Amino acid sequence: MRLSSIDANKLYVKKIAVGYPMAIFCCDTCVYGKKMLPLQRIILGNILYGVMKISTRAQNMPESPIRKLAKYADAAKRNGVHIYHLNIGQPDIKTPACAMDALQNFKQEILEYSPSQGIKSLRTKMVGYYAEYGIDLSPDEIIITTGGSEAIMFAYMACLNPGDEIIVTDPSYANYMAFAISCGAVVKSVKTDIENGFRLPSVEAFEEQITDKTRAILICNPNNPTGYLYSKKEMMQIRDLVQKYNLYLFSDEVYREFIYTKRPYISAFHLEGIEQNVVLIDSVSKRYSECGIRIGALITKNKEVHNAVMKFCQARLSPPLIGQVIAETSLSTPQEYMEEVYDEYLARRNYLIDQLNQIPGVFAPTPMGAFYVMVQLPVEDTDDFCRWCLTDFQYEGQTVMMAPGSGFYTDPSQGKKQVRMAYILNREDLGKAMLVLRKALEAYNAERAE
Repeated sequence: MRLSSIDANKLYVKKIAVGYPMAIFCCDTCVYGKKMLPLQRIILGNILYGVMKISTRAQNMPESPIRKLAKYADAAKRNGVHIYHLNIGQPDIKTPACAMDALQNFKQEILEYSPSQGIKSLRTKMVGYYAEYGIDLSPDEIIITTGGSEAIMFAYMACLNPGDEIIVTDPSYANYMAFAISCGAVVKSVKTDIENGFRLPSVEAFEEQITDKTRAILICNPNNPTGYLYSKKEMMQIRDLVQKYNLYLFSDEVYREFIYTKRPYISAFHLEGIEQNVVLIDSVSKRYSECGIRIGALITKNKEVHNAVMKFCQARLSPPLIGQVIAETSLSTPQEYMEEVYDEYLARRNYLIDQLNQIPGVFAPTPMGAFYVMVQLPVEDTDDFCRWCLTDFQYEGQTVMMAPGSGFYTDPSQGKKQVRMAYILNREDLGKAMLVLRKALEAYNAERAE
């Protein structure tokens, strides 16, 4: 049987590599003193040094602080341990009945692609929703995405080149950094402090981070993971920076329904003079407890950005069809439902903050919105503590899962004493989780004092 030239080359260099696993070769000459062809050199190098290497992008991609401990949680569950999940924003609130009815009554005979920008009836209905918040839009300014995550990714891909810089506040939602790495952008941060409730820093702190490579500022309002709500003064401060340096403003406003102070909600679209700079990120996941339908939105009045985003939308063909049908129906959710959900989250927030601050050494500022809180714990390394809670600890067959704080900082050496908690469980379960946390802290610190 005659070998192809490629197969013959592979056989040739395999013999070399097997016979001389630590062979050193120079230029084109192999250890046998024979002249090697280019393909032979490539194959030999791959054999000696390993061919299956992942990309630098993948190597730099951080693990999600929200999900990276999932394997330990799964193992604990297999051993019969009950876990109170405070690590992820998956509410236990029931999805609106009208949304479930839309799912049950879906009669379409073909599950076809939708338009790449999303179903027009959904986008038209969203126009009315935003109008209630004083945001004037047209359906053509709204692009439906596969969750808010895709909206963030498309905003980056459309507006940023590899090497461009984007400024975020520290701590920030972990995926902002992950998606930036995915598209080759560089994340820079301005620090906020748990001691003052993560208040926005001064203009000077922002300007210290601005270089000739800076292209955008990203905010989340109300904030994930801190629950902070930007004041009108702070939003004007951001507006002035965007205007002065001609930057994009990416504004994640997913949690606008959940504001627990008298401070008003200020959208990026409320800021006059930068309408063409704004890219708004939205989602129905948290609003209607519909995380699984994966429907979000990217909204911009900048036609050039819109058209660029549409290229990426066309490449992925369409957002989820059934998810869009459910989302459109959800926009007709009765106000009573929204009020009940709001009251429930407010009660959970108040209860959780009270319980946390009663635990010795724990400090939790009161969030103004969303349903997260960054909590300072009396430990040196919450990455280790959160893992230990799942692998080495249980109290009466129960433990607690939290998201380590370091994953929400651009510098993972920061936030080592913090965790993010989501108050997405009912108050009875929150109370049980706090008892477990108290016992876990006592046991963990006792072990390390020995």
